[in-house]
Amino acid sequence: MMNIASLLAIGSGGFIGASLRYVINNYISHHYPHSLPYGILFVNLFGSFIMGVMFALFTFTSIFSHDTRLYTFITTGILGALTTYSTFALDSFILFNTGHYAAAGINMTLNLFGTVFCAGIGFMSISYLLK
Repeated sequence: MMNIASLLAIGSGGFIGASLRYVINNYISHHYPHSLPYGILFVNLFGSFIMGVMFALFTFTSIFSHDTRLYTFITTGILGALTTYSTFALDSFILFNTGHYAAAGINMTLNLFGTVFCAGIGFMSISYLLK
């Protein structure tokens, strides 16, 4: 059920996630300059891993059973703002449009398959640890 507390949880989590994305992306882009947008790739892979961890905790434990606001704060708020499909899409388009076809293909492949892989690893890691 949506209420003001849930909206505040999502909004405050979104502030944290968007701020983390900005800081992490700028740090990686500055320290590891490359035609591939490694900063966005990292936040998408890392965020997907943590999303898998959170889903496993939600599925196999009762941590979030009494109040789902914390789960919503982390998943929809922080992780939703940390990871970004639109930036990945624009970065890939820019690479393609500027003739960096191989880099565009690598970026799209790593983001698409890498994020699914990381979400699965996060989920399976927690599933294994809880058994």
